[in-house]
Amino acid sequence: MIACGLTILETAANPYITLVGKPETSTFRLNLAQSFNGLAASLAPIIGGKLILVEGVSDSALAKMDLATQKSVLASEATSVQGPYFVLGTILVILAAVFYFIKLPDIRTNNEGTAKQSFWQVFKHKHLSWAIASQFFYVGAQVSVFSLFILYATKSAGITDKEATYYLGVCGFAFLTGRFFTTFLTRFFKAQYLLVTYAFISALLCFVAIMASGITTVYAVIGICFFMSVMFPTIFSLGIKDLKEDTELGSSLIIMSIVGGAILPRFFGYLSDGTGNIQNGYYVPLVCFVVIMLFGLMGQKTTRKDIINQPNEIL
Repeated sequence: MIACGLTILETAANPYITLVGKPETSTFRLNLAQSFNGLAASLAPIIGGKLILVEGVSDSALAKMDLATQKSVLASEATSVQGPYFVLGTILVILAAVFYFIKLPDIRTNNEGTAKQSFWQVFKHKHLSWAIASQFFYVGAQVSVFSLFILYATKSAGITDKEATYYLGVCGFAFLTGRFFTTFLTRFFKAQYLLVTYAFISALLCFVAIMASGITTVYAVIGICFFMSVMFPTIFSLGIKDLKEDTELGSSLIIMSIVGGAILPRFFGYLSDGTGNIQNGYYVPLVCFVVIMLFGLMGQKTTRKDIINQPNEIL
Protein backbone atom coordinates (compact mmCIF):
# COMPACT_ATOMS: atom_id res chain seq x y z
CA MET A 1 0.00 0.00 0.00
CA ILE A 2 2.86 2.37 0.82
CA ALA A 3 4.54 1.56 -2.50
CA CYS A 4 1.30 2.30 -4.39
CA GLY A 5 0.95 5.64 -2.62
CA LEU A 6 4.54 6.62 -3.32
CA THR A 7 4.12 5.75 -6.99
CA ILE A 8 1.05 7.97 -7.31
CA LEU A 9 2.88 10.76 -5.48
CA GLU A 10 5.92 10.54 -7.78
CA THR A 11 3.71 10.49 -10.88
CA ALA A 12 1.94 13.67 -9.79
CA ALA A 13 4.76 15.63 -8.18
CA ASN A 14 7.66 15.13 -10.58
CA PRO A 15 6.08 16.47 -13.79
CA TYR A 16 4.48 19.26 -11.78
CA ILE A 17 7.92 20.41 -10.59
CA THR A 18 9.36 20.30 -14.10
CA LEU A 19 6.45 22.20 -15.68
CA VAL A 20 5.78 24.83 -13.04
CA GLY A 21 8.75 26.99 -14.10
CA LYS A 22 11.11 27.68 -16.98
CA PRO A 23 11.88 24.57 -19.11
CA GLU A 24 15.64 25.24 -19.11
CA THR A 25 15.78 25.01 -15.31
CA SER A 26 13.48 21.98 -14.93
CA THR A 27 16.34 19.60 -14.10
CA PHE A 28 17.63 21.99 -11.45
CA ARG A 29 14.20 22.27 -9.81
CA LEU A 30 13.59 18.54 -9.76
CA ASN A 31 17.07 17.80 -8.40
CA LEU A 32 16.62 20.44 -5.70
CA ALA A 33 13.22 19.11 -4.66
CA GLN A 34 14.42 15.52 -4.56
CA SER A 35 17.56 16.48 -2.66
CA PHE A 36 15.45 16.52 0.46
CA ASN A 37 14.70 12.83 -0.08
CA GLY A 38 18.33 12.24 0.79
CA LEU A 39 17.79 13.81 4.19
CA ALA A 40 15.35 11.05 5.06
CA ALA A 41 17.63 8.46 3.48
CA SER A 42 20.44 9.51 5.82
CA LEU A 43 18.37 9.78 9.00
CA ALA A 44 16.00 6.84 8.57
CA PRO A 45 18.56 4.00 8.90
CA ILE A 46 20.03 5.53 12.05
CA ILE A 47 16.67 6.26 13.69
CA GLY A 48 15.19 3.01 12.43
CA GLY A 49 18.14 1.07 13.77
CA LYS A 50 17.55 2.53 17.22
CA LEU A 51 13.80 1.91 17.19
CA ILE A 52 13.49 -1.34 15.28
CA LEU A 53 16.73 -3.29 15.72
CA VAL A 54 16.03 -4.11 19.35
CA GLU A 55 18.17 -6.50 21.36
CA GLY A 56 16.30 -9.73 20.79
CA VAL A 57 16.55 -13.18 22.25
CA SER A 58 19.47 -15.19 20.89
CA ASP A 59 18.94 -18.21 18.65
CA SER A 60 20.35 -20.50 21.31
CA ALA A 61 17.87 -19.17 23.88
CA LEU A 62 14.99 -19.54 21.42
CA ALA A 63 15.96 -23.14 20.76
CA LYS A 64 15.45 -23.98 24.45
CA MET A 65 11.89 -22.59 24.48
CA ASP A 66 8.74 -24.46 23.62
CA LEU A 67 6.90 -23.51 20.42
CA ALA A 68 4.27 -21.35 22.13
CA THR A 69 6.89 -19.33 24.02
CA GLN A 70 8.95 -18.87 20.84
CA LYS A 71 5.94 -17.44 19.00
CA SER A 72 5.19 -15.10 21.90
CA VAL A 73 8.77 -13.80 22.06
CA LEU A 74 9.05 -13.30 18.29
CA ALA A 75 5.67 -11.54 18.16
CA SER A 76 6.84 -9.21 20.93
CA GLU A 77 9.97 -8.32 18.96
CA ALA A 78 7.91 -7.75 15.81
CA THR A 79 5.88 -5.04 17.55
CA SER A 80 8.97 -2.80 17.43
CA VAL A 81 7.89 -1.63 13.95
CA GLN A 82 4.44 -0.47 15.03
CA GLY A 83 5.51 2.80 16.65
CA PRO A 84 7.66 4.09 13.75
CA TYR A 85 5.00 3.25 11.17
CA PHE A 86 2.28 4.91 13.22
CA VAL A 87 4.35 8.12 13.37
CA LEU A 88 5.00 7.99 9.62
CA GLY A 89 1.33 7.44 8.90
CA THR A 90 0.33 10.38 11.10
CA ILE A 91 2.80 12.70 9.34
CA LEU A 92 1.52 11.64 5.92
CA VAL A 93 -2.10 12.31 6.93
CA ILE A 94 -1.11 15.82 8.06
CA LEU A 95 0.75 16.44 4.78
CA ALA A 96 -2.26 15.23 2.78
CA ALA A 97 -4.49 17.67 4.67
CA VAL A 98 -2.08 20.55 4.06
CA PHE A 99 -1.93 19.92 0.31
CA TYR A 100 -5.69 19.53 0.13
CA PHE A 101 -6.19 23.11 1.31
CA ILE A 102 -3.29 24.71 -0.59
CA LYS A 103 -4.23 26.36 -3.88
CA LEU A 104 -1.74 25.16 -6.49
CA PRO A 105 -1.66 26.26 -10.16
CA ASP A 106 -3.39 23.90 -12.60
CA ILE A 107 -0.84 22.86 -15.23
CA ARG A 108 -2.87 20.16 -16.95
CA THR A 109 -2.91 20.13 -20.72
CA ASN A 110 -6.19 19.95 -22.62
CA ASN A 111 -5.80 16.74 -24.61
CA GLU A 112 -9.30 15.35 -24.13
CA GLY A 113 -10.22 12.75 -26.72
CA THR A 114 -6.64 11.90 -27.65
CA ALA A 115 -5.66 9.77 -24.67
CA LYS A 116 -6.23 6.45 -26.45
CA GLN A 117 -4.16 7.59 -29.41
CA SER A 118 -1.47 9.20 -27.25
CA PHE A 119 -0.75 6.01 -25.33
CA TRP A 120 0.86 4.45 -28.38
CA GLN A 121 2.05 7.63 -30.04
CA VAL A 122 3.97 8.67 -26.94
CA PHE A 123 6.69 6.21 -27.96
CA LYS A 124 7.45 8.36 -30.97
CA HIS A 125 9.70 10.21 -28.57
CA LYS A 126 12.86 8.11 -28.69
CA HIS A 127 14.36 9.82 -25.66
CA LEU A 128 11.31 8.85 -23.60
CA SER A 129 11.80 5.17 -24.47
CA TRP A 130 15.43 5.48 -23.43
CA ALA A 131 14.42 7.20 -20.20
CA ILE A 132 11.93 4.45 -19.33
CA ALA A 133 14.64 1.81 -19.77
CA SER A 134 17.23 3.88 -17.91
CA GLN A 135 14.92 4.50 -14.97
CA PHE A 136 14.20 0.77 -14.81
CA PHE A 137 17.91 0.03 -14.48
CA TYR A 138 18.59 2.95 -12.15
CA VAL A 139 15.93 2.04 -9.60
CA GLY A 140 17.06 -1.58 -9.80
CA ALA A 141 20.60 -0.47 -9.00
CA GLN A 142 19.53 1.84 -6.18
CA VAL A 143 17.37 -0.77 -4.47
CA SER A 144 20.13 -3.35 -4.82
CA VAL A 145 22.65 -1.01 -3.21
CA PHE A 146 20.52 0.23 -0.33
CA SER A 147 18.39 -2.79 0.54
CA LEU A 148 21.27 -5.29 0.45
CA PHE A 149 23.88 -3.00 2.02
CA ILE A 150 23.80 -4.41 5.57
CA LEU A 151 24.18 -7.98 4.32
CA TYR A 152 26.90 -6.89 1.87
CA ALA A 153 28.86 -4.89 4.45
CA THR A 154 28.82 -7.65 7.07
CA LYS A 155 30.16 -10.14 4.51
CA SER A 156 32.65 -8.01 2.57
CA ALA A 157 34.04 -5.93 5.47
CA GLY A 158 33.39 -8.31 8.36
CA ILE A 159 31.52 -5.74 10.48
CA THR A 160 28.48 -6.26 12.71
CA ASP A 161 24.86 -5.51 11.81
CA LYS A 162 24.87 -2.49 14.14
CA GLU A 163 28.01 -1.07 12.54
CA ALA A 164 26.56 -1.70 9.08
CA THR A 165 23.43 0.23 10.09
CA TYR A 166 25.50 3.32 10.88
CA TYR A 167 27.39 2.98 7.61
CA LEU A 168 24.03 2.76 5.85
CA GLY A 169 23.24 6.10 7.46
CA VAL A 170 26.48 7.41 5.99
CA CYS A 171 25.33 6.12 2.60
CA GLY A 172 22.15 8.12 3.02
CA PHE A 173 24.14 11.21 3.97
CA ALA A 174 26.34 10.73 0.88
CA PHE A 175 23.14 10.43 -1.17
CA LEU A 176 21.88 13.69 0.34
CA THR A 177 25.17 15.50 -0.18
CA GLY A 178 25.41 14.27 -3.76
CA ARG A 179 22.01 15.66 -4.64
CA PHE A 180 22.58 19.09 -3.14
CA PHE A 181 26.10 19.37 -4.54
CA THR A 182 25.12 18.26 -8.03
CA THR A 183 22.02 20.47 -8.00
CA PHE A 184 24.45 23.35 -7.59
CA LEU A 185 26.58 22.03 -10.48
CA THR A 186 23.58 21.92 -12.83
CA ARG A 187 23.69 25.71 -12.87
CA PHE A 188 27.04 25.46 -14.68
CA PHE A 189 27.05 22.11 -16.51
CA LYS A 190 24.47 20.40 -18.71
CA ALA A 191 22.54 17.70 -16.90
CA GLN A 192 23.33 15.01 -19.48
CA TYR A 193 27.08 15.56 -19.08
CA LEU A 194 26.83 15.19 -15.32
CA LEU A 195 24.72 12.07 -15.76
CA VAL A 196 27.32 10.46 -18.03
CA THR A 197 30.18 11.36 -15.68
CA TYR A 198 28.41 10.13 -12.57
CA ALA A 199 27.30 6.89 -14.23
CA PHE A 200 30.86 6.20 -15.37
CA ILE A 201 32.28 6.81 -11.89
CA SER A 202 29.55 4.67 -10.33
CA ALA A 203 30.41 1.81 -12.69
CA LEU A 204 34.07 2.07 -11.67
CA LEU A 205 33.12 2.02 -7.98
CA CYS A 206 31.02 -1.10 -8.58
CA PHE A 207 34.18 -2.73 -9.90
CA VAL A 208 35.97 -1.73 -6.68
CA ALA A 209 33.07 -3.13 -4.63
CA ILE A 210 33.54 -6.44 -6.45
CA MET A 211 37.33 -6.73 -6.38
CA ALA A 212 38.36 -5.01 -3.13
CA SER A 213 38.18 -6.35 0.42
CA GLY A 214 37.67 -5.05 3.93
CA ILE A 215 36.33 -1.61 4.75
CA THR A 216 37.36 -0.37 1.27
CA THR A 217 34.29 -2.12 -0.13
CA VAL A 218 32.04 -0.12 2.21
CA TYR A 219 33.68 3.15 1.16
CA ALA A 220 33.18 2.20 -2.50
CA VAL A 221 29.45 1.70 -1.93
CA ILE A 222 29.25 5.02 -0.08
CA GLY A 223 30.81 6.60 -3.16
CA ILE A 224 28.21 4.90 -5.37
CA CYS A 225 25.46 6.40 -3.21
CA PHE A 226 26.95 9.86 -3.73
CA PHE A 227 27.22 9.60 -7.51
CA MET A 228 23.92 7.82 -8.16
CA SER A 229 21.99 10.34 -6.06
CA VAL A 230 20.92 12.61 -8.93
CA MET A 231 20.21 9.94 -11.51
CA PHE A 232 16.49 9.51 -10.82
CA PRO A 233 15.46 13.19 -11.17
CA THR A 234 17.92 13.79 -14.02
CA ILE A 235 16.69 10.81 -16.04
CA PHE A 236 13.11 11.86 -15.34
CA SER A 237 13.53 15.47 -16.41
CA LEU A 238 15.49 14.54 -19.55
CA GLY A 239 12.91 11.88 -20.37
CA ILE A 240 9.87 14.19 -20.32
CA LYS A 241 11.64 17.10 -22.00
CA ASP A 242 9.62 18.55 -24.89
CA LEU A 243 6.86 15.93 -24.61
CA LYS A 244 4.24 18.71 -24.52
CA GLU A 245 0.79 17.05 -24.60
CA ASP A 246 2.40 13.68 -23.87
CA THR A 247 4.06 14.87 -20.65
CA GLU A 248 1.50 13.38 -18.26
CA LEU A 249 1.49 9.95 -19.89
CA GLY A 250 5.23 9.99 -20.40
CA SER A 251 5.88 10.76 -16.75
CA SER A 252 3.55 7.95 -15.71
CA LEU A 253 5.46 5.48 -17.89
CA ILE A 254 8.79 6.55 -16.42
CA ILE A 255 7.41 6.11 -12.90
CA MET A 256 6.06 2.68 -13.86
CA SER A 257 9.59 1.66 -14.80
CA ILE A 258 10.59 1.72 -11.12
CA VAL A 259 9.47 -1.90 -11.19
CA GLY A 260 13.15 -2.47 -11.87
CA GLY A 261 13.58 -2.15 -8.12
CA ALA A 262 11.48 -5.29 -7.71
CA ILE A 263 13.23 -7.30 -10.43
CA LEU A 264 16.95 -6.52 -10.57
CA PRO A 265 17.75 -7.09 -6.86
CA ARG A 266 16.62 -10.68 -7.45
CA PHE A 267 19.38 -11.05 -10.02
CA PHE A 268 21.79 -9.46 -7.53
CA GLY A 269 20.81 -12.20 -5.08
CA TYR A 270 20.93 -15.01 -7.64
CA LEU A 271 24.40 -13.97 -8.75
CA SER A 272 25.62 -13.66 -5.17
CA ASP A 273 24.22 -17.03 -4.14
CA GLY A 274 25.28 -18.76 -7.32
CA THR A 275 28.91 -17.67 -6.97
CA GLY A 276 29.00 -17.90 -3.17
CA ASN A 277 30.24 -14.31 -2.97
CA ILE A 278 27.89 -11.39 -2.37
CA GLN A 279 30.42 -8.98 -3.86
CA ASN A 280 29.80 -10.47 -7.30
CA GLY A 281 26.24 -9.19 -7.05
CA TYR A 282 27.60 -5.74 -7.87
CA TYR A 283 27.96 -6.79 -11.49
CA VAL A 284 24.21 -6.05 -11.69
CA PRO A 285 24.47 -2.35 -10.66
CA LEU A 286 27.57 -2.08 -12.87
CA VAL A 287 25.54 -3.06 -15.94
CA CYS A 288 22.77 -0.69 -14.84
CA PHE A 289 25.14 2.28 -14.70
CA VAL A 290 26.51 1.45 -18.15
CA VAL A 291 22.96 1.62 -19.56
CA ILE A 292 22.43 4.98 -17.84
CA MET A 293 25.72 6.25 -19.26
CA LEU A 294 24.54 5.30 -22.77
CA PHE A 295 21.29 7.20 -22.16
CA GLY A 296 23.26 10.29 -21.22
CA LEU A 297 25.54 9.94 -24.23
CA MET A 298 22.96 9.42 -26.95
CA GLY A 299 19.54 8.36 -25.67
CA GLN A 300 18.53 11.69 -24.15
CA LYS A 301 18.50 13.56 -27.46
CA THR A 302 14.94 14.74 -28.04
CA THR A 303 14.49 13.33 -31.53
CA ARG A 304 10.99 12.20 -32.50
CA LYS A 305 10.56 9.19 -34.76
CA ASP A 306 7.76 10.82 -36.72
CA ILE A 307 9.87 13.85 -37.67
CA ILE A 308 13.21 12.14 -38.13
CA ASN A 309 13.29 13.20 -41.77
CA GLN A 310 12.45 16.82 -41.00
CA PRO A 311 15.66 18.36 -39.61
CA ASN A 312 14.07 21.77 -39.08
CA GLU A 313 11.67 20.26 -36.54
CA ILE A 314 14.17 18.18 -34.62
CA LEU A 315 14.49 19.59 -31.12
